[in-house]
Amino acid sequence: MGWLGLDDTDSLKEGCTTYSLHLLLESLPASVTVSSPRLVRLWPFAQHRTRGNAAVAVEILTKDEDALLKHLDAYWNEHILPCKGALSSSKHDARTQYPADPGMVWFSSRQPNETFYTQAVQTEVQLQDVPEADRSWGRQGRIGATAAIAWRQNRITWEAIAWRQPHRHGQNVRQVCDKALAFVDSMSSTFLSRDPRKGTGLIAPRGPCPVLFGLRARDEDTAHEAGKHLLAAEKTEAVIGWRVFATNQATDDHLTQSLQATVANVDILSRGNCVVTTESGKWLAFAESGSVKILAQWLQPGDEIEGYGLSPEFGILHLEKLRLVSAQPIQHRPMCEKCSVRMKSMGKGQGCRCPKCRQRTDDAWVSTPRVPPFPSWVQPQMDARRHLARPLEWGDAADSF
Repeated sequence: MGWLGLDDTDSLKEGCTTYSLHLLLESLPASVTVSSPRLVRLWPFAQHRTRGNAAVAVEILTKDEDALLKHLDAYWNEHILPCKGALSSSKHDARTQYPADPGMVWFSSRQPNETFYTQAVQTEVQLQDVPEADRSWGRQGRIGATAAIAWRQNRITWEAIAWRQPHRHGQNVRQVCDKALAFVDSMSSTFLSRDPRKGTGLIAPRGPCPVLFGLRARDEDTAHEAGKHLLAAEKTEAVIGWRVFATNQATDDHLTQSLQATVANVDILSRGNCVVTTESGKWLAFAESGSVKILAQWLQPGDEIEGYGLSPEFGILHLEKLRLVSAQPIQHRPMCEKCSVRMKSMGKGQGCRCPKCRQRTDDAWVSTPRVPPFPSWVQPQMDARRHLARPLEWGDAADSF
């Protein structure tokens, strides 16, 4: 028994790490038994991250480990190593692109400590910090490959992934039956399948990679059932294969404790991007974040807020969840009870006077509560959330997974 991990076999233009693992598993001898493969999303700001920032792993049962390792050596040299150096850029992704640098690791009868997974999903990890495997191949991809094995599945969701036939690779258009997708979306355990605002699917990648769809569910049985239903639909294109992966998607494993702060200033930038300055740094709500952006734009100095998010650098928080703790009220001069006009200040410490009837009052200000646009926590709309983001509607209990 042992654990095999793989990562970084793709670029923006081609390839997919899940597809690479599928082909590798298809090549294994019949005497080998494999468990459900796993797909683990990692730190979204990793410098060398791949397109989907996902690594894969699988537990393998074998009575002849030496023979298995010889097979893996040969497969690496013939099929995985040639992926090294693949590079492509995209006008839709401004980040610096790095050539594919695949890595594969084998841990015999043990998993690396779970702390390494936590580090890899919440921070930047360097290659020299990777726990030593019993056998390893390649370089940069060993980080994600090891983290995928180290994951203990304390929180877990599932994804049915299907891959297009080779002649369809490189094309952006995909054929998935809309009627079947609507049925799948109505299943109680599936999530993020269709955008109810637009009526469009959320399961198909937009780029040229081999994946036809990735269908998410909160339990394994539903992932299998929903995947079969989509694949059996007449208007869904043929696939070369499919598998159900255990994943850390929608678990919030990338987030630490929430932060509370007081608003010092709010700047609304182009396209509606919003910067909320607090004593704990600048909190950023991007235009695509929907309700998060709307609430951030509504804030005023003195408001107390709480938020979850990621810090790509010190003093910067990219908001993923936000709520108002308390709001500063609106301050008005009092109204004249007789004339129903607003009074004016007579000077510091001298109260107010009605400009019409000259009646006076000692009250300088009257407070009116501000009503926020949302009563509690808000999150980005479906198509703008991270893979790792846990929907607010699932509640807080870990056992709700």
